[in-house]
Amino acid sequence: MMYDGKVCKIKVYWKMHNHFVEDKTFNKIDFTQTVLLKGEYENCIFTTCDFSNIDLSNIKFISCKFDHCNLSMAFLGNTAFKDIMFSNSKMLGLRFDHCSTMAFEITVDNCILNHSSFYKMKLKNTVFKSAQLDEVDFSECDLTAAIFDNCNLQKALFDNSILEKADFTTAYNYSLDPERNRIKKAKFSLNGVGGLLRKYNIEIDNFK
Repeated sequence: MMYDGKVCKIKVYWKMHNHFVEDKTFNKIDFTQTVLLKGEYENCIFTTCDFSNIDLSNIKFISCKFDHCNLSMAFLGNTAFKDIMFSNSKMLGLRFDHCSTMAFEITVDNCILNHSSFYKMKLKNTVFKSAQLDEVDFSECDLTAAIFDNCNLQKALFDNSILEKADFTTAYNYSLDPERNRIKKAKFSLNGVGGLLRKYNIEIDNFK
């Protein structure tokens, strides 16, 4: 009986500390007032939810979508984001570099990520579309074949970053040093070439 009791306690403890939610939609929930239980969320949709300044540490999000949400300044200690879509969301000052690095995979569409950090992260093939990326830290990132589609990269930091085969064709306001970053086969538009030469303090005339 004592053994059965111990087994029961172990099972209860596991359920309490490994909350699992699957295929659920969370709509218009203010998580600054309602607790988001620690655990794993798979194939869930979060719409118009407020996560600003809350602790999302040690939570796993797998194949989830965040749409019209506010995640600004949320704490991401060991948070797992695998196969995640962020769309139309406000995501200011996020330390993605504090997330779990296991299978980190996100897509960003029409979001504001100003002042966020991806320092030293592996972001191969990541798609950023119509995103505001002002002063985002991409230093020492692996951005091989990443796509910056119609993204504002004002004061974004690229230093010792791998940008090989990355697509900056429609990106704008970027400034990066070809001598401090690996840019082999990266794609740039003629209009954006000034962003590669800014350190030389030269003037480039527009021509047709």
